[in-house]
Amino acid sequence: MAITDPIADMLTRIRNASKARFSKVDIPSSAVKVEIARVLKDEGYIKNYKVTADERQGVLRVYLKYGANQAPALKSIVRISKPGRRVYVKSDAVKPVLNGLGTAILTTSSGVMTDKDARRKNVGGELVCKIW
Repeated sequence: MAITDPIADMLTRIRNASKARFSKVDIPSSAVKVEIARVLKDEGYIKNYKVTADERQGVLRVYLKYGANQAPALKSIVRISKPGRRVYVKSDAVKPVLNGLGTAILTTSSGVMTDKDARRKNVGGELVCKIW
């Protein structure tokens, strides 16, 4: 069965694995998913990620990060833009998540980046998700 929203599937797999306290989760790979994983790692929400080849499209393995008492580093991850309703923001309309405590991920003409980078580079784009 085909997945209609592969990015939402990725975010749901990470959210569920984090709540179940798994050490890693495997996700079908794509270029956008790898870039989202890169942003998650740069922002400190995951330990690491690795792309391995298989007979189909490849597998993106995400290693989850936990703090003291096995508290997940990823509290919440919410998909904003969906295939049926895309959400685009201009460079001056990119707002901080939870007054700067969280992170928003955007796909822009300059690539996948956080809300902080988008404000610094003065670019807008599609608001993919919010994380805190």
